[in-house]
Amino acid sequence: MAKAQINPEKARWLEVLGIAMPLCLSYIPIGLACGILLHAAGFNFIMTLIVSVVVFSGGAQFILASLLTINAPLSSIFVTLFFLELRYALLGSSLSKYIKSESQHFIWLFAVSMNDENYAINYLKFATDKKWSPKDALLVEHYSLISWSVANMVGGLIGSTISINLEVVDFALTALFLYMIVMQVQNHLTLLISILSAVLAVWFMVLTSSIIGVVLATLVASFVGFLIENTVRQRSKKPEENWFLTKVIRPKITRTTVEDQQKHSELKAAKKQLMADKRQSKDK
Repeated sequence: MAKAQINPEKARWLEVLGIAMPLCLSYIPIGLACGILLHAAGFNFIMTLIVSVVVFSGGAQFILASLLTINAPLSSIFVTLFFLELRYALLGSSLSKYIKSESQHFIWLFAVSMNDENYAINYLKFATDKKWSPKDALLVEHYSLISWSVANMVGGLIGSTISINLEVVDFALTALFLYMIVMQVQNHLTLLISILSAVLAVWFMVLTSSIIGVVLATLVASFVGFLIENTVRQRSKKPEENWFLTKVIRPKITRTTVEDQQKHSELKAAKKQLMADKRQSKDK
């Protein structure tokens, strides 16, 4: 009996969907939570859909829900989201060389559909797969956008049927950004800057009595981190061995990656082959 094939005609859109599927599935739980929190912050079904399509950023949408629940000024919300999303200018510039031959309309669609996760997939595919095209990359973005928007809408519907304590919004936002900080702390410098930004955020918020203090703390801490790293790289003979740039000690389980295991296996196989060659040369 012949086995059923998922993609017998090798349709490209199905191949790209298979690549994007893990990302799309991962959006479901966080998208549901985001939709529930947006509804708790006052968004109806239509507004939740519009925000999920236009903003398309989990971090920004969680912040938006949090700031609205505390009745933050519109100017503070705008400035906070502007600086948070400013990173996409850097992410997009790294992909520009792969899509520079496309039309302006295509580039516009590509830019408004990009987020951190689909950027990571597309950058990896562009760098490692010669057959990966800009149209494939745009498909990945649209698949992820559809998955995120649907999860947000379903979350909004769930939020309309259950009562949510608004204190959950602050907890969810804090947990999200604590996770992001922990994952980005790779060396002593990032750890110090994280601590500095937290201290400055408290000081600036007390000084300004506004959420804008967080933005000011972020800018100052980022500038200090840039100055330290730039100075170390310019003046140190071996910058990677400098204390600021050396890795923070992590649990052993996080220090061994799949790539590390593969390199170890390749090195082990190379040693065995070298020993076998030596034995053969001795026998001769």
